[in-house]
Amino acid sequence: MSNFIQDANWRYATKKFDASKKVSKEDLDTLKEAIRLSSSSYGLQPYKVFIIENPELRRKLQPAAWNQSQIVDASHVVVFANVVNFGDEEIDNYIQNLIKTRGIELASVQGYADFMKMKINPLSIEEKKNWTSKQTYLALGNLLNAAAELKIDVTPMEGFEEDKVNEILGLTQLGLNASLIATIGYRHEEDATQHFAKVRKSNQELFINL
Repeated sequence: MSNFIQDANWRYATKKFDASKKVSKEDLDTLKEAIRLSSSSYGLQPYKVFIIENPELRRKLQPAAWNQSQIVDASHVVVFANVVNFGDEEIDNYIQNLIKTRGIELASVQGYADFMKMKINPLSIEEKKNWTSKQTYLALGNLLNAAAELKIDVTPMEGFEEDKVNEILGLTQLGLNASLIATIGYRHEEDATQHFAKVRKSNQELFINL
């Protein structure tokens, strides 16, 4: 069995974190790099990622996240915030980064920039919001897998009131929306969930070979 599969079997959505244990700066940097290197549509990364350690801020967030204990007990809270009205400015910023990183001329990628604008700009704001929100799930996947390799627990959360989280973090003013929350840290020995058998569909149920 590959290490990846072993790590996938080890991880679970932790219900109770050990508040006395903190993720080291070195490991946190590794998790951040895993998120940064995640795939995204066109490579645009249409989101920001907030890493929250501040206890007071997390106490404010807890009621907006259905009072889940992980918000205050985990080592860090990660909020993925997607860009709501993604458009020319974000695409132009990406193109400038592309030119600088690869040492190329604008003319060589102008067609690509125009193509992206042609595909994205006609979308409604709601369609753009839905599209950019989906991209955060790709980044979450990288976080889950990298953390499992480091034996760091992660609880992905959709159970929160996005409007309240947006207000607390001032996201709306930044043109952002809270799409996903993930708490990271170390499972508490009292969390019985860690001993439960993982429930998944069988290969026969899940996969269809054509």
